[in-house]
Amino acid sequence: MDADVWNEQVAKDYDESSAHMYKPEVLSPAVAFLERRVGRHPALEFAVGTGRVALPLSARGVRVVGIEKSQPMAQELGKKPGGDDVAVTIGDMTTSQVPGVFSLVYLVYNAITCLLSQEEQVACFRNAARHLEPGGRFVIEVFVPELQRLPPGETARPFHIGDQHVGFDTYDLLNQQVVSHHYTIVDGRGSTFLSPHRYVWPSELDLMAQLAGLRLSERWADWAKTPFTATSRSHVSVWQKPFDGSVAL
Repeated sequence: MDADVWNEQVAKDYDESSAHMYKPEVLSPAVAFLERRVGRHPALEFAVGTGRVALPLSARGVRVVGIEKSQPMAQELGKKPGGDDVAVTIGDMTTSQVPGVFSLVYLVYNAITCLLSQEEQVACFRNAARHLEPGGRFVIEVFVPELQRLPPGETARPFHIGDQHVGFDTYDLLNQQVVSHHYTIVDGRGSTFLSPHRYVWPSELDLMAQLAGLRLSERWADWAKTPFTATSRSHVSVWQKPFDGSVAL
């Protein structure tokens, strides 16, 4: 994941540009889902960002630590109420390690796709497995690639249309890449933000988990546990580390 994409200006405007993700009907189910899956040890968030999920989860009494590649994003988290309670390690979620053992490692809002190669995504699973206690869980929230909704020759699809934000993705089908385009207007001021991603299928993620020694235990269409079907546009998946503690390196 290129930290230059998540620079100081993007970090400063991130919460406003992602305001739709802070709505209670979006955020509260995510926090509740994660809280119910935290065991006796803390939770670790990969790509913790400005703390959209980490801070309300911490406010519920869960000890949360994070890994974040972008220093400006982490600084924005630190400025918020409760920010001092979430210890953040600056580093890459594919390789950085933090002290301790965790009941839960999680990665939300499509952040797994910020890793632009299959090799990096596999490394992320292995790093999650290294941090988990036996029986611990790795949770990912990510979109399902919209390829079945692309007519022949079309490469762009909208993913959000709101009063202050419009977003659409452009697909490179040959290289399994997608660029997310965000156009935001707040108080009459417009901004644009483009971020590259590598889209990934649920079955491919399951294979990555298997390579890391993790096993699929849950898959839902959203945080509210709507059943996952062939027409679901996103999924929340949970993989578990075996209780014997074995893990692929």
